[in-house]
Amino acid sequence: MRSAPEVLRYTAFSTDPEGGNPAGVVLDAGGLDDEAMQRIAAEVDYAETAFVTGAVDDGALGIRYFSPIAEVPFCGHATVATAVALAERGRAGADGAIRFATPVGEVSIVVGRDEQGARGAFTSIEPSVSELAPGDLDAILGLLGLDARDLDTDLPPRIADAGNPHPVIVLADAPVFDGFRFDPDAVRALMDARGWPATITVLHRAGDGRYVARNLFPVGRITEDPATGSAAAAVGGYLRSLGRVPSTGRIQIEQGAHVGRPGLLTVDIPSAGGITVSGHAVPIEAPTPA
Repeated sequence: MRSAPEVLRYTAFSTDPEGGNPAGVVLDAGGLDDEAMQRIAAEVDYAETAFVTGAVDDGALGIRYFSPIAEVPFCGHATVATAVALAERGRAGADGAIRFATPVGEVSIVVGRDEQGARGAFTSIEPSVSELAPGDLDAILGLLGLDARDLDTDLPPRIADAGNPHPVIVLADAPVFDGFRFDPDAVRALMDARGWPATITVLHRAGDGRYVARNLFPVGRITEDPATGSAAAAVGGYLRSLGRVPSTGRIQIEQGAHVGRPGLLTVDIPSAGGITVSGHAVPIEAPTPA
């Protein structure tokens, strides 16, 4: 009889186990079928659990991602968490490099250490950015109790995709950004109807290349994602498409404070190609069984 796989728990984009975005990580998932992976993800009950399914023909590691309710194409925070877990077990290259064969294409990540601990930097697939349909924008704003007057006129709404399609809207005023509320069931219904598998990304410019993000992701007990790597990569592509990249080519995204798990994502935006998102990851203790 096959023993149950070990499920690790890490939080990404924070050095504090109480911050960032928790992810389940199964490093040896080659023998698991879809049903087993979905069941484990539901039991872990984090936004996503990552499953390393083994090496593919070119030596990259197959990886899949499941939320508690469905498989998702790509998950940035779980990618960082998985890479750090592999590196800490001696399963990264000599230079800390790992290549993941994800459902959306190959994603490379490099794990290193600084004075605060282990840190992973992944490079997304080439992002795409398109118009957000007016009806979709109106639906999102309506669910947040907002209207077009609340938008930052210099950063228009778009759909940005660096592995997952993310509607991106930017709010002009911090009090409006901090204060909006929403019905999670209504947001989930809209996301399912539109085929948006990840988050709706709401941003506010904080100045000096800093943004604050709230990523709506109603799934199970979760309403907002604490730190969303795929959305951060999408935001990088979004800003590049609008010509709004700082001269440094880098932005910082603060996320998670609104749900009590503050995190920090660093986004490096080259002139072309994939977007690099980096942050720390640390292990967290499994909950004590009831």
